[in-house]
Amino acid sequence: MSVGSFVFMLHSHLPYYRKAGMWPFGEENVFECLAETYIPILNMIGNLHDDGVQAKLTIGITPVLAEQLADEHMKQGFEKWVEIRIEKAREDETRYGQRGETPDPERLRLARFYADWYSKIVDSFRNRWNRDIIGGFKKYQDSGDIEITTSAATHGFSPLLAEDTSLQAQYKAGADNYKKHFGVDAKGCWLPECAYRPAEGDRPSIDHWLHEAGLKYFFTESFVITGGQTSQVRRVFGPYGSIEYIPAPERPPTGYDTFEAFWLKDYPVAVMGRHEIASYQVWSAGTGYPGDGNYREFHKKDDVSGLHYWKLTSKTTDLGDKELYNPETALMRIQENSDHYVGLLQNALTNQLRSTSKPGLVMVSFDTELFGHWWFEGIVFIEQVIRKIHEYTAVKMQTASEYLEEFPPQHAVELPESSWGSGGHWQVWSNNDTEWMWPVIHAAEKQMKELVEKHLSSSSQDENRTRALKQLGRELFLLESSDWPFLVTTAQAKQYAVERFRGHQERFFAIAEMLKPGGNIDEAKLSEIENIDNCFQELKLENFRLTESSIAASTTTRK
Repeated sequence: MSVGSFVFMLHSHLPYYRKAGMWPFGEENVFECLAETYIPILNMIGNLHDDGVQAKLTIGITPVLAEQLADEHMKQGFEKWVEIRIEKAREDETRYGQRGETPDPERLRLARFYADWYSKIVDSFRNRWNRDIIGGFKKYQDSGDIEITTSAATHGFSPLLAEDTSLQAQYKAGADNYKKHFGVDAKGCWLPECAYRPAEGDRPSIDHWLHEAGLKYFFTESFVITGGQTSQVRRVFGPYGSIEYIPAPERPPTGYDTFEAFWLKDYPVAVMGRHEIASYQVWSAGTGYPGDGNYREFHKKDDVSGLHYWKLTSKTTDLGDKELYNPETALMRIQENSDHYVGLLQNALTNQLRSTSKPGLVMVSFDTELFGHWWFEGIVFIEQVIRKIHEYTAVKMQTASEYLEEFPPQHAVELPESSWGSGGHWQVWSNNDTEWMWPVIHAAEKQMKELVEKHLSSSSQDENRTRALKQLGRELFLLESSDWPFLVTTAQAKQYAVERFRGHQERFFAIAEMLKPGGNIDEAKLSEIENIDNCFQELKLENFRLTESSIAASTTTRK
């Protein structure tokens, strides 16, 4: 008998980096995550499958990331990049070898480790997955090993978009893109930044647009379900630690907990809340596993090759004082950490069963890139957790849809304004540093809505104008990405984010000028823009126009 269900959700997302720089911000970010996260996690799922164990992970792949992973330009760039990494490791073997300039047997051993590691990664890419990472994930969804969820097209921060047409277009494009890549309709959705807005005045709630796009469920933070305040201990690894914590107003307890899923009040859309303790055991800087001193240090690199030769050592050790990394010792700590985590899950679900006589749910969600990219040993941790749950516990590991099918929600909830950003509100994306961005986005949204309405209402639809309008929609999607205000707020890539935002702004309004009455389509300029921002070839202009059924549904709900 199962003591309860464990849903392990990984949210995979990167900004649109294609042809937008290389280092320190640009395509190299995709290549690093391919090498350190996406290929290793696919290898892990495949290895488990070959051993007769289904991973049962729920893996979100945002449409804008799926487009980049499927893009031939990005595939070729990745192969060149990883070959350079192998070359750098080989050069370090010579440099740190007995006859090298600076002999160092420990770094020599690590250089050999990396040369072998990168060689296996590129071999997996070419020979195990035939250069088709999206196809690899599709294979294991088709076999029932995993479930893949979608998101808004470019991870736009939904509550702050001004036009309902923009929300409809973002989520319907996400659903359409998923169908293109994975051959079936998406069931689950990751709300960008877990950002939710309830119905407000004449505007329906965010879940209205999920329902319109055919999506069945999404995820949220624990405090959104339980009430109270979000914890200050959150998202501290990777690029998240520099965000100031400003708490949202405390809400009264709701009487609910996260050991079950819920329906939304107005639509047949389900929501799962993240289990706080099981989540923070990984995220927390004080107690989270990735902060163990034996794990690889992300921020310190060899000043010649750029390879990571050091371990965290301690939370207070300066970069200059870090000790050398030992992969074998790190794996021993993974054994201990995975044992602890599996015990934590078993205990949480056992206690819930004893107190309620009903099997409960523990759902955790993390950025996929935490595992492998930021926490180098993290994917080994996931694999060991899955194997140990399968072999030693009475915990049932399920995908989100499997859980909802077996345990349909019994209660309906109303969600507040919220996000998984610091403080649980929208401040990370809407603040003094980013307030200038939103009027630009809102003006572009309004112009897109008006131009599409005029075009679709016309009895004669010129082919060139249709082409230009579709590219206008792509530029609007990219302008709406939540990544640009996030990177400005955290200051980790502020100038890059501003330049990217301004670039999409300029392209949008340049195309909009071509589409004005009396304007001419500059085909050379349009082709130049299309060559850079070529995502979402399946884009449908009708998604930027509210349907009568959508208007009627939202009006009925407000009444």
